[in-house]
Amino acid sequence: MPFFFRLLSRMPLWLLHAAGWVLGWLYFWGSRGYRENFRANVAQSGLGWDACKGAIAQSGMMIAEFPRMWLGSIPAVQWEGLEVVETAYAGGKGIIFLTPHMGCFELAARATAARFSPQYGDLTVLFRPGRRPAVDRLLESARAGAGFHTAPTNLVGVRQLLRALRAGKAVGLLPDQVPPGDMGVWSPFFGRPAYTMTLAARLALQSGAPMVLAWGERRPWGAGYVLHFSAMQRPPTTDVDEAVAHINRAMEVLIRQCPAQYLWSYPRYKNPAPSLAVPDPATASSPRGDAIV
Repeated sequence: MPFFFRLLSRMPLWLLHAAGWVLGWLYFWGSRGYRENFRANVAQSGLGWDACKGAIAQSGMMIAEFPRMWLGSIPAVQWEGLEVVETAYAGGKGIIFLTPHMGCFELAARATAARFSPQYGDLTVLFRPGRRPAVDRLLESARAGAGFHTAPTNLVGVRQLLRALRAGKAVGLLPDQVPPGDMGVWSPFFGRPAYTMTLAARLALQSGAPMVLAWGERRPWGAGYVLHFSAMQRPPTTDVDEAVAHINRAMEVLIRQCPAQYLWSYPRYKNPAPSLAVPDPATASSPRGDAIV
């Protein structure tokens, strides 16, 4: 598999996206469960089929471009909102980058790290391993030394994120990713309760770090990407549940900007798998028993 991935990483982006376009539509019509989940999520959003159906091909493009994002050179990137990132770093409290399953979220992390890590320190991204250990090992190897680190979804990972913020560095999360049980709350997302991580809200409330929305828009015909940054208003509350709802509303606003590049096939409304709870950053303790914030 590593050889195959490295071979694909050298392919031109237009060819990968063309193959992904075909792959996306083939899978949509070949999998009834996938198709029904896609249609149900679009219907729940109220955005309309015409506005969202382009995401069928975009989902295939996402899969096809992964080898390039992990192992190849960074494609052409147009930057929008760089001043938002510079201003956030200048505050000295770090940055919490929030990126939904929208556009090329791998590029959002990699390109951001390549541009800002040499000056401001490595980006730390929350990483939940998948079901294929070989792919996870390849991904971690590709990310090593590239200006960012990965943090696991456990106490060790929470400490990593907090240390990075305290040092004025940036962290990145996918706030619309369904966390394991005991790691989230049920919160409205396009009008329906969705199990949502509390970690992003807790980090913002405890660290005071600014939140920045980031996503990588695919340009047509493999012409590269536009990496968008925008400042997100801090939660106007100290209540975690209300702060989570605030973040979900921000994700909805962002997705409405380009619904054809959101991953509507993602099972956003599924029940979480059982898991041990990730501790509250305010009360998590170090091995010596010292508070870590």
